[in-house]
Amino acid sequence: MMMSGIGKGKGSALPEGHPLHTLMEEHGLILDFALKLRVAAENLQKAKGAGTVERLLESLDHLADHFKDSEKHYQREENVLFPHMERQGITGPPAQMWSEHDKIRELKKRFYSLAEEERPHDLARFKKDLMDVSNNLMNMLGMHFEKENNVLFPMALKAIQEKEWVEIIDGFDDIGYTIFTPITSRTVPKAGKGGGETTEEKRPRAAAIEPTGDRIGLETGSFTREELETVLDTLPVDITFVGADEQVRYFSNSRERIFPRTKAIIGRKVQNCHPQKSVHVVQKILDDFRAGRRDVAEFWINMGERMIHIRYFALRRGGKYLGTVEVSQDIAPLRKLQGDKRLLD
Repeated sequence: MMMSGIGKGKGSALPEGHPLHTLMEEHGLILDFALKLRVAAENLQKAKGAGTVERLLESLDHLADHFKDSEKHYQREENVLFPHMERQGITGPPAQMWSEHDKIRELKKRFYSLAEEERPHDLARFKKDLMDVSNNLMNMLGMHFEKENNVLFPMALKAIQEKEWVEIIDGFDDIGYTIFTPITSRTVPKAGKGGGETTEEKRPRAAAIEPTGDRIGLETGSFTREELETVLDTLPVDITFVGADEQVRYFSNSRERIFPRTKAIIGRKVQNCHPQKSVHVVQKILDDFRAGRRDVAEFWINMGERMIHIRYFALRRGGKYLGTVEVSQDIAPLRKLQGDKRLLD
């Protein structure tokens, strides 16, 4: 399928599965949802009879679901495409597009709030608000998508190297697709800088980030030892790692430790770290994890004003059992949360 609006005048055509092709296809679908919303709002203005009004109100729920599904479209741009553009020194346009995403989200929230009114008490007010939000959303999406199709995407195609598009497809696949799933999302676009013809082939996942200097390379980034240790110690949870041999290999130094830990337990059998009366429970968890019968085990106990949530997770990679991680957290403060908090104290 040819892509209109991108690389115009250069004969640039991208195949299904190229990230930019996917985004532009989604633009068309999202605009179609917006058009259907505006038509529903217009029909509601002139609707007569309770049955007709009821049907139109019910249709809003389906449209709201479609708009909610489209959120991953914006997430893929913000968390995958934009960072790759920023690496090439392109910072202003992505920042502007992200700002417009937030404006679109505010309009969608207004629509969701209206869609949740099953039987509006003030129908005249409801019709006016729905007409207003549908017009604003249609106009905002149209202008935004035109900027991306004709300015941002050609800029990205010109600046981003071929090998980076492989990483971008991986990132898109990781976040996922909800409006539709590209048929050829697991193929390698062969367009170089500036576009051009493409071919497709099976490809592996992008490789883990290579360690450099004193940095520990992981699949999604890297740390120095100091950074990694500080991250683990700063998290508001206690973490203990037990190896596949059932020996304690690591524990974090959280600021507010829940259960006492000392370096003396390193290398100790985890069964020996628990009271005799609970060893059979620990062993049951480990046996189930090793056999693949269970992935998670959780408990919670009251300790004065604290409620301690304890979770055990089986660690596996490529089907191989690597051990168990225990995560403990005082969730009493979390249970008291109500409403929203959107501003910094």
